[in-house]
Amino acid sequence: MRLRAVEDDDLDVLFAHQADPEAAEMAAFPPRDRARFDAHWARIRHDDTVILRTIEADGVVAGNICSWPDGDLRLVGYWIGREHWGRAVATQALRQFVDEVPLRPLHAHVATRNTGSIRVLEKCGFHRDHAQEARTPAPADGIEEYIYVLAE
Repeated sequence: MRLRAVEDDDLDVLFAHQADPEAAEMAAFPPRDRARFDAHWARIRHDDTVILRTIEADGVVAGNICSWPDGDLRLVGYWIGREHWGRAVATQALRQFVDEVPLRPLHAHVATRNTGSIRVLEKCGFHRDHAQEARTPAPADGIEEYIYVLAE
């Protein structure tokens, strides 16, 4: 498993990952159509405040991981293609990413039903941030989330 810069050729695979209905349901994140996906990725690839990497496993694109500012918080997020689930790809990628990105604290939002991602965050030293959850208004979409934090 390795992290590398996102290349144009990665985008078709990353689009397919986020368009997977089962993955979108698990993450509680609606897929984007191709035009919105391309616009989003063009924007974040050229935003100096976003740290963005492709996750490669066994020589193929397995997903992506990134960090971005959101108000006073620095967030981290990742998306792994379903064909790579259960192989510790997300855990390895997140460990490598947090070693590469020295900014702290890092926060992650995770759907309460996404037990796989919750385990990944906890294996990588993230803890639920009950205080931040208490300050965060309920989401308009009604999707329940936990907020996790990596303080050091």
